[in-house]
Amino acid sequence: MCTKWDNDEVLQRFREYLRIPSVHPSVDYNDCVKFLRKQADHLKLTAAVYELVEKKPVVVITWEGTQPEMQSILLNSHMDVVPVYEEHWKYPPFDAHITEDGWIYARGSQDMKSVGMIHLEAVRRLKQASIQLKRTVHISFVPDEEIGGVEGMQKFSESEEFRKLNIGFEMDESAPSECLKTFIGFNGERTARQIKITCKGEPGHAAFISNDTAGEKLSYIINKFMELRKEERKKLDNGAKLGEVTTINLTKVEGGIQVNVLPEQLSASFDIRISPYEDHEAFEAMIQGWCKDAGDKVTMEYYVRNPEEKTTNIDGSDHFWNVLHETILDMGLDINCVICPGTTDARYIRRQGISAIGFTPIRNTPLLLHAHNERLHVDEFKKGIDVMEKVLQAVAEA
Repeated sequence: MCTKWDNDEVLQRFREYLRIPSVHPSVDYNDCVKFLRKQADHLKLTAAVYELVEKKPVVVITWEGTQPEMQSILLNSHMDVVPVYEEHWKYPPFDAHITEDGWIYARGSQDMKSVGMIHLEAVRRLKQASIQLKRTVHISFVPDEEIGGVEGMQKFSESEEFRKLNIGFEMDESAPSECLKTFIGFNGERTARQIKITCKGEPGHAAFISNDTAGEKLSYIINKFMELRKEERKKLDNGAKLGEVTTINLTKVEGGIQVNVLPEQLSASFDIRISPYEDHEAFEAMIQGWCKDAGDKVTMEYYVRNPEEKTTNIDGSDHFWNVLHETILDMGLDINCVICPGTTDARYIRRQGISAIGFTPIRNTPLLLHAHNERLHVDEFKKGIDVMEKVLQAVAEA
């Protein structure tokens, strides 16, 4: 069936990308790579494919600047999307259906194939206007962000191939904004750590009130974490942003063999996201102190112990942020830059000492990341290209 959108080449390219089911748990990235190579050819740009991990390609499309010795700009997005429950969708999630009133229903329409295409379309417009930028611009498309990016951007950012790109500033994803004139930006992330605390005690019959039990020790530990959780919750209630507080959640309790037997061992696991405003060393020492105070034979181990995440300054000291912010203000818009409450691939870039801002140039849009009926209006997609065109020109000339 023909629609009024069929002759819109910008939308058709976007829809073609959305129709590639690069969905977990078993992603085949081949069709994404073919699509992106085709886009590079149309733009008369080079496309390099780095496969540092088998079947985990990183595609980098490069537009060389007039002063290639300057540090380059990286526009990053990820190719993978999260799973879907098709029975809950109004339209098939990989059909990229456009409604009569202009909504594109598709997994990845917000997170984040839209942003990847906005990057490409902004470059296309600048090239069509015969504009040449001083700095080289690299447009990267990476795998596996939705499952942590360990074999995607983390591996790539630590490679010699990445180092040779000579990146000075990166733009990544944030989230669509529901506001009419204000975007959401991310300048940092909390540090994710997951721990298991094991308490050992004297086993025995549950009919007695014994000393030195695993249950007493575990109770002490859990109470300490829950007290801290209450304090952090108060910060939220008093107006703090989620990314500014440390979240603590008890996610798993293990142990015991029978209900009338005192267990020799009990353990509790916690998911912790540490605020960048927290002293990470002091935080770890505090937990170790709780383990000591709980009694003998109480130990802590890490499932995940990420390094302390870096932030990009937005206090006026970072030149690229200043240019990005001023460009948006000059358009009569604004950006509210905060600490990301979750995680993005930008954290791996910041670990390399590179300034990075998460910036999804989409507004006036309901937040539907990972949700049923994820969708984006064609007008907001095109307005995002308008914004990115101006932002990219400004930072690449800075």
